[in-house]
Amino acid sequence: MRESLSISPRQKAPGVFVLLLATLTLSGCGYNTMVSLKEQVQSAWAQVENQLQRRNDLIPNLVETTKGYASHEKEVFESVANARAKLIGAGTRSDKIDAANEVTSTLSRLLALSERYPELKADKQFARLSDELAGTENRIATERRRYNEAVQAYNTTIKSFPAVLTSGWFGFTPEKYFEAPKEAQQVPQVKF
Repeated sequence: MRESLSISPRQKAPGVFVLLLATLTLSGCGYNTMVSLKEQVQSAWAQVENQLQRRNDLIPNLVETTKGYASHEKEVFESVANARAKLIGAGTRSDKIDAANEVTSTLSRLLALSERYPELKADKQFARLSDELAGTENRIATERRRYNEAVQAYNTTIKSFPAVLTSGWFGFTPEKYFEAPKEAQQVPQVKF
């Protein structure tokens, strides 16, 4: 007179529903947190773009001033122009990060020309533009740091329990950090 203890699919459905409801309830407030952090990432990225645009606006003036003294350095000027065009035409955030790193690299080559041309270094317009560019680079570094902090907070949240259970369902995917270009990791060569 022993009864079978098997559970029919009909009996399992309420248990699965309760488990799913409990999961969503436990992580429900996480959705708002993920949205808030995603917005912080977007806002921080907008600030990075503002500073990149400011730098982009300074570049043509700096190039024209430098050309007057070092017109035969055509390769450097072309590299700067190509990198700037790549940044302007970049579509995705990842492409913009890569292009911005390339602009940084080519600008350092352009500014290095002043070491070879003392009369360029003494030019007031070049000095003013170089100072503005240095200030802009500092602003970019600050905004990059803020952006990376926002990305870290967001990525940590969507990868942490219990948000990890639902973040993918709601379309929250990890964001890319704005990392320094590989050239920045090399020790600069100083020649006297």
